Amino acid sequence: MKEQSRSNAYTEIVQSDSFRRLMAMKKRFILPLSIFFLVFYFVLPVMTAFSDTLNQRAIGSITWAWLFAFAQFIMTWVLCSLYSRKAVQFDEIAEQIKAESKI
Repeated sequence: MKEQSRSNAYTEIVQSDSFRRLMAMKKRFILPLSIFFLVFYFVLPVMTAFSDTLNQRAIGSITWAWLFAFAQFIMTWVLCSLYSRKAVQFDEIAEQIKAESKI
């Protein structure tokens, strides 16, 4: 009996406007960042394989490929911190949704 009431509560939450807004917010945030990450990540091997642009010297004997590779670490940290901050907002909204549904 408890399982059925949990199932009903879950269905109720999923169909609520506040839950749908939360999912839309998450999609609007996560999808562009994921696309940016994948493009930024795959530019290095593609450009290195099919172009000499990144193999040219940038600073002394350091090539642009090395700088781009280092930039990937920075980009990963930045995206992680952005998501961590945004996740706090998502969690607050999720807690509100739980409070509204009394779970």
